[in-house]
Amino acid sequence: MINIAIDGPSGAGKSTVAKLVAKKLGITYLDTGAMYRACALYFMRRGIGADDERAIKKMLPDVEISFTGEGEEKKVLLCGEDVSRAIREHAVSKAASDISKLPCVRDFLVASQRKIAACSDVVLDGRDITSNVLPHAEFKFYLTASVQVRAVRRYKELQARGENIEFDKIKADIEDRDRNDMQRAYAPLVRTPDSVYIDSGDMTAEQVAQFITDKVKAKNKN
Repeated sequence: MINIAIDGPSGAGKSTVAKLVAKKLGITYLDTGAMYRACALYFMRRGIGADDERAIKKMLPDVEISFTGEGEEKKVLLCGEDVSRAIREHAVSKAASDISKLPCVRDFLVASQRKIAACSDVVLDGRDITSNVLPHAEFKFYLTASVQVRAVRRYKELQARGENIEFDKIKADIEDRDRNDMQRAYAPLVRTPDSVYIDSGDMTAEQVAQFITDKVKAKNKN
């Protein structure tokens, strides 16, 4: 069983790289970030903030997240609705960071992720994959880049989708999300000692994906 775990801060390119790695190796990509975003969207639509943990815990069993399609056609479904585009809105990113701090949410989603990884060759990316979700994964990577680089990437991504958000706002939100992810009490973002460190600042997503793929193939030959 091949389990590849990729952690790192917001905007480091984890999802793009993970998708490329999965395609190169012919295995499944499990978008854990999309799961947190979909969960956040569910509660946003109901006017329930991350500070109302009691209400969130009570309603979690009603949150149904699934995936359909493959590759570029893969869609994220929330209670049967295609929310692939909605969960990528900037406001949802912040809400996902806030709600992910709640132990009940993490436990709910991590249980699903572990179940899938136990019976499939998968690539997972997120904040606590190497340390919490799949601590025994054979292949672990920590992908990062400077705040400036990540903010520029996010700015261009949002512009391409027609969202008009000031660069300084995006950069401040990324810095805030880094603090949330790294300082939360439950399953914070950390680089585990056995994770291979990758700074993607001067690398394309394709170069990073090839680096990871080469590492996996080399180890599987031995």
